[in-house]
Amino acid sequence: MQESMNGVYEARAVDYDIFTEAPTLEELKVAIREAVDKHFKTGKYGEKPALIHLHIVKEEILFS
Repeated sequence: MQESMNGVYEARAVDYDIFTEAPTLEELKVAIREAVDKHFKTGKYGEKPALIHLHIVKEEILFS
């Protein structure tokens, strides 16, 4: 997950076609749970994982 250039937090799954975004980090965590629940609800993609691992990336540019 990362903060985009326009200040919105974005998250995407590594091995699944899951993407979501939210204006705050706390709202993003809720949106991630909802997106994962929705993706695995039908059982078409297997069992929902018991844990969701978040990898936070923060990129900054420094000018010299």
